[in-house]
Amino acid sequence: MNRVFRIAISLVALIMLGCESTGPIPTADDPAASEKEYRIGADDRVQVTVWRNPELSIIGPVRPDGKITVPLIGDVEAGGRTPAEVAEQIKKQLSTYIRDPNVAVIITELHSHEYLSRVRVTGAVKTPRSFPYRQGMTVLDVVLEAGGINDFAAPNRTKLYRKVKDKVDVFEIELGNILNKGQLQTNLPMRPGDVLTVPERLF
Repeated sequence: MNRVFRIAISLVALIMLGCESTGPIPTADDPAASEKEYRIGADDRVQVTVWRNPELSIIGPVRPDGKITVPLIGDVEAGGRTPAEVAEQIKKQLSTYIRDPNVAVIITELHSHEYLSRVRVTGAVKTPRSFPYRQGMTVLDVVLEAGGINDFAAPNRTKLYRKVKDKVDVFEIELGNILNKGQLQTNLPMRPGDVLTVPERLF
């Protein structure tokens, strides 16, 4: 079961106003991710349910501007917010028209997360590309997905770039030793969002 599916399962629980949970969303393999709730992104598909008011309930994607349109109140900012925050905003605006509205927001499909979870390989490989992260994937897997290195590569100067909060960590990858000698010390596991760059050799 991949990570995106696990997150989707955990988000299917209704976030009901009046009994709102402020606890973290658990994940099986990423303790750090469990410290904060998932924030909605563009193209994520959300369902808004207003109890006893089905005509106000909607389901659809978040627009590129980060907004959704709810009957009666119009556009609501969803991008960058948690489902609970969006539900609270909708409840507040609906209160002008409905007494004590009970609102639930569910993320039914995670599309922005798929983009953030991609890994990328650039530089002196046969096919620079971006593709979805798979659990257990390593540097070697990424290079093979890209068709291997090209004739101009300097593989032992390969670098892996990984964003961690507000900084970027850089790892030296001895790709030539991995490919030609089977030395796997720097065959690091990849993480979502990683960028592997294979430079060209200097002439």
